[in-house]
Amino acid sequence: MRLTLLGTGSPLPDPNRAGPSTLVQAGDANLLVDAGRGVLMRLAGAGLLPPQLSAVLLTHLHSDHITDLNDVITTRWVASPVPLPLPIIGPPGTRQVVDGILAMLQPDIGYRLAHHDDLDEPPQVDVTEVVPGDTIELAGATIRVGRTDHRPVEPTVAYRVEHDGRALVLGGDGVPCRTLDDLCAGADVYVQTAIREDLVAAIPIQRLQDILDYHSSVAQAAQTASRAAVGRLVLTHYVPAPAPGGLTEWRTIAAEHFDGEVITPDDGTVIDI
Repeated sequence: MRLTLLGTGSPLPDPNRAGPSTLVQAGDANLLVDAGRGVLMRLAGAGLLPPQLSAVLLTHLHSDHITDLNDVITTRWVASPVPLPLPIIGPPGTRQVVDGILAMLQPDIGYRLAHHDDLDEPPQVDVTEVVPGDTIELAGATIRVGRTDHRPVEPTVAYRVEHDGRALVLGGDGVPCRTLDDLCAGADVYVQTAIREDLVAAIPIQRLQDILDYHSSVAQAAQTASRAAVGRLVLTHYVPAPAPGGLTEWRTIAAEHFDGEVITPDDGTVIDI
């Protein structure tokens, strides 16, 4: 398996980090997990285009995780020489979001159908809404769905992708919970959104401090990794954006709670599993 961190940023715009998005390549499956700001530029940088995706997996429906889903849908449609439905997998509510995106795109769809003689039907999207406990087999990969705790955002899910004896967990947003521990158990790699609780707490802006109660701190992410006995912990979705050289502190904090390797990637980092 191969993991590529396409976007390691957060809702706050950052010139160096795209929004939350991760590429998992397992067997013949190319899985895009979340579709944040700038995802297609980062996907192109990884050598893939939307027609090559096996599916899009959404952890939850917060805007920063779906900002560019419309771009994925449109570009797959216009760049595919034959009709190629896009599988989108996500928690309940995903169908409503996708229907809304397609409604928003109606003027564009009409323009393209009128202009291109070989384009004679609108984008085809196959939505599968999943709940914790579901398992999906896709192009040689097994995808297991687990519950996460990002309340009041509900429902939210994490994904465990398995192939050829290896396992990778994409935790999404949220705080530690037993079901996430269970999903992560024994995984080779665990990817988790993390915030620097100490730095956020020092910023006198209420809307920033509000995020403290529904995102894992660096220490909490490391504690989850330790309880689940994972091989490597990958931190992403950094809040606040680290200053140059500042990620050393993030790794130091995590290392106080987890004995395994801690990785703090930039956009485009590739991890082979």
